Amino acid sequence: MGAAVQNTVRRIRHTVPAALAALALTTALTTAAAPASATTQAETAATAGRPGDIVSAQPSRFMPNPLVPTDTRAWKILYRSTTATGAPTTVSGTVLVPRDGRTGQRPLVTYAVGTVGLADDCAPSGGFPTGTASEGSLIWQALLRGWAVAVTDYEGLGTPGTHTYTVGRAEGQAMLDAARAAERLPGTGLNAGTPVGIMGYSQGGQASAWAAEIHGSYAPDLNVRGTATGGVPADLLKVADYNNGGVGAGLILASAVGHDAAYPALDLAQYLNDRGRALVNVVRTQCVAIDAIAGLFQRIDQVTTSNPLDRPDWQSALRADALGTRGPDAPVYLYHGVVDELIPYAVGQRLRSDWCARGVDVQWQSMPLGHITGAIAGSPFAMEWLADRFAGHPTAGNC
Repeated sequence: MGAAVQNTVRRIRHTVPAALAALALTTALTTAAAPASATTQAETAATAGRPGDIVSAQPSRFMPNPLVPTDTRAWKILYRSTTATGAPTTVSGTVLVPRDGRTGQRPLVTYAVGTVGLADDCAPSGGFPTGTASEGSLIWQALLRGWAVAVTDYEGLGTPGTHTYTVGRAEGQAMLDAARAAERLPGTGLNAGTPVGIMGYSQGGQASAWAAEIHGSYAPDLNVRGTATGGVPADLLKVADYNNGGVGAGLILASAVGHDAAYPALDLAQYLNDRGRALVNVVRTQCVAIDAIAGLFQRIDQVTTSNPLDRPDWQSALRADALGTRGPDAPVYLYHGVVDELIPYAVGQRLRSDWCARGVDVQWQSMPLGHITGAIAGSPFAMEWLADRFAGHPTAGNC
């Protein structure tokens, strides 16, 4: 372990037990996300205004778990964003600002959660008021630092239409537009000069890595200081091959549903057999725990009449999600578990290599952990790295 990492360990050692305990409590008490409120303005407002403009905002509340209230201002928002094909759309999300008496400028983290499922009831904004959102305790750590947080629900999650799960461009744009929306929301104390950090893990890692890569072209108005991203599914074809017939098999089908929603010409239905149609119905209507159980150890050839991933149009769609073909324009903290059971460690290593080859300031951190344990243990280090970026400290890239 290098000196920089040892210093970070010493600085945050006291915060790790709290983060682990809080997340464990949330996991133990959470069985499903609370229902998301109905969206009535989305269809008529989708074509109005700029990406990041607020369509509506209503007071909400934030609890990291069902037992712990927080002194946090919270808003459930609808805001304008852009689909993967460039069409305007409306996305829901949450803006959180700690009531800590702080005056002057505070940082903003735009945060993307890992996989929660495709049903509207799974949206993070629906779980925050009751403490049933799966990453509430990790987000709480950012609020305890005095940071504002914007959390996107992603396209089609909590709003009309099907969630475009693992469609990278749509996710990244929704993240960047959530930050814009937070800056434009009255009462937050944020503005166009607010320092912004991008953060996410797993699906959120894909979203945050995409946000980092397209920031300069899609949202250069945001004052992005850095991106902390982990467990990144940077190559979906390799991830699908890794999970085919394994514990993450249900996520392959969920990704197929998400891409079919973004690109209807792919026509997933034509490839499904009876078992596949039944599983798709589960994926569309349930949250991640049920999806994972339903899809456990299923192989693609067990749910299809022919494998869509063998088709050029499907391969093209999934290759369009590949990360590493562009370089983020701000420093990156990239972390991955060596024994990750869902996203191959080699995929994370390749993303590091690709970004380093493009001259990106990357601080890479491997962990002797799996996927879920990597999310929990890696989060405090990632936030400490972001804190250094907000403070203007020099980076310690290790390309």
